[in-house]
Amino acid sequence: MAQTDNTKQNAQHKATLKAAHRKKHGRRHGTPHTTTLRRTLRREAPSTVGLLVDAQDFAAMRRYGTFPFDDHTVYLQQVEALLKALTAQGVHTTVALFDPEDYEEFCAESGLDADTGASRSRFTAEIAAAGATVAYTGQGIDALIPVLVSRAVRQATWEYATLLLADLGTCADCGQDIGRAAFDRASHLLMRLLETAGQGTHHLVCSVPTDNDQLLAVLHTHRDSTGPARLDSAEGAEFATVLAVAVALESRGGVVLRTSAPDSPDRVHGWRLAHGGLAPLTAGEVFNAYCTDADTGEPVSPESGVEYCAGFDIGAEPPETHH
Repeated sequence: MAQTDNTKQNAQHKATLKAAHRKKHGRRHGTPHTTTLRRTLRREAPSTVGLLVDAQDFAAMRRYGTFPFDDHTVYLQQVEALLKALTAQGVHTTVALFDPEDYEEFCAESGLDADTGASRSRFTAEIAAAGATVAYTGQGIDALIPVLVSRAVRQATWEYATLLLADLGTCADCGQDIGRAAFDRASHLLMRLLETAGQGTHHLVCSVPTDNDQLLAVLHTHRDSTGPARLDSAEGAEFATVLAVAVALESRGGVVLRTSAPDSPDRVHGWRLAHGGLAPLTAGEVFNAYCTDADTGEPVSPESGVEYCAGFDIGAEPPETHH
């Protein structure tokens, strides 16, 4: 009997000790473990990975002793494995373009030691907040890189075009902001173009030469038999900004529209920028523009199943003139 009583007392002591331990460490019967709570929070905290997309950028980072990689291919494989692991944990992850020159400037301006992982992490957070990023959805690294580069080029183009417009100042005669007026005009031209284009899936390209570069903007839209064209607002703003540069500078800009619809060949139309408006090209001019290599000037074979058509009148009223 005494032995049985001792056994009961030992069991009670153990239960008391376990209860005290749970109380001390915040664990109570029926509540989730602290580790589980942290895992839940981790899944709800987004993550950003800075990516060195090419061998040249990778080589530039190798001068830092704390950068642990010495082979770009292995580095890309490890990044892909990390992205997959984060996704498997339920973490929403974005990928940002890591530029070594921008990183060096960031560290110099911020007074940071560039040769630390903490500085690289801070820079990645900065570019995630203001730069071009791509959401990781399980795609392979080879498919991810071109999308990220394209997004970064779009971002840089939009920023450069915005600065060009901002530097134009105000009209000496009327006091109107020239850049703002050009953007409003470009937005109007774009909306008229999309309205007149009608049904189908539309792919637009705007090309504008400047003193330092060739600005390109791309816009994808779709319009059903009813309702207006559907487009990404960011893409639309970028396209209108580049078009506004051509309007404001009265440069030799051009716009090409390719329309796809079921059971019919693709149609390609073109316009040139003239006096703040879009002047239609002839079918021959569209063919020559579309079937000529922009870099070499050599002819390119026309695509089968594509009709090269004259630009159509979009019915936009003449712009007001400002000097």
